[in-house]
Amino acid sequence: MACPFLEDPVDVGARIVRGALRRERVFRDRCDPFDVPDDILYERYRFTSAGLRYICEVLEPYVTNVTHRSRALTVPQTVCIALRFFATGTYMHAVGDAENLGKNTCCAAIHKVAGGLTKLLDSFVVFPGHLPLQSIKEGFYEIAGFPRVIGAIDCTHIPICAPLGRNEADFVNRKNFHSLNIQMTCDHLMMVTSLVAKWPGSVHDSRIFRESALCHKLEQGLCSGVLLGDRGYACQPFLMTPYPDPGAGPQTRFNVALAKTRVRIEMTFGIIKARFNCLRGLRVAPDRACKIISACVVLHNIAALKKERSPPVDPPPPPDVVDPITLDYPAGVAVREAITRQFFI
Repeated sequence: MACPFLEDPVDVGARIVRGALRRERVFRDRCDPFDVPDDILYERYRFTSAGLRYICEVLEPYVTNVTHRSRALTVPQTVCIALRFFATGTYMHAVGDAENLGKNTCCAAIHKVAGGLTKLLDSFVVFPGHLPLQSIKEGFYEIAGFPRVIGAIDCTHIPICAPLGRNEADFVNRKNFHSLNIQMTCDHLMMVTSLVAKWPGSVHDSRIFRESALCHKLEQGLCSGVLLGDRGYACQPFLMTPYPDPGAGPQTRFNVALAKTRVRIEMTFGIIKARFNCLRGLRVAPDRACKIISACVVLHNIAALKKERSPPVDPPPPPDVVDPITLDYPAGVAVREAITRQFFI
């Protein structure tokens, strides 16, 4: 070994600089994410241990790392990172600090889980629902006596950052902020039964429905029953909307029953946004935002199936004053009149 006193001072200095620049790789301690009480798990991830283990089971084919080099994340760790982001909506570095991981690792885990849940959308979001059709109709009828209902429909705006590009203005909605306009239907138990998550905020609710696969299915008569919507939609044989100027008596009773039944979709929006705070404002590109929204809807249905408790929800806001841009269909008006005469006289 060379005597340090005989070395060239330049070489000694260079070696000291290299040593200062070289950072020793430190692996952080990653404890079992489920090894805490259910109350804490629910506060962090919106699921208890049983629900989290089920989510890990269904997501395992989509999020498992092909290698265990460099202490690759396990499936539970990956799922918990994503769920913490969905539950809080905070910044990636804050999620990383909470999970004792780096920002880039968290970002990759979140998008891996969102992609996996999106692929499961058709398994967990089915129309008219997971229950028999007659059970759904009876469940809706018990709310306010409105017959033949197979779902409630509406759209909700999910705020996003202004996207880069020439179509930025398309995402500005009528309330003058950037958003995605998301269409959902739900059953009487407030499980989401259909989802359309791809349209910019400037697109009207009626157009989203008109161009959806759900509308085409109903037009072909593949489902027996009616949806309930607000005046943003045109009244059709399979989509009942309120009377625009109801007369006293039967028409008013029709509108009241429709409003009490249709509020299920507003309550569903409230539960989803309370459970997953990230939906109150997404700081990602629109295509990634669509995947995150779809993932949250799948998780909402899993929570309902697994009997997870619902978060506290504010009362539904009063309905917006909607200026319909389409006229009611004569066939839809005839069905509305028939229902009114038969059930609300």
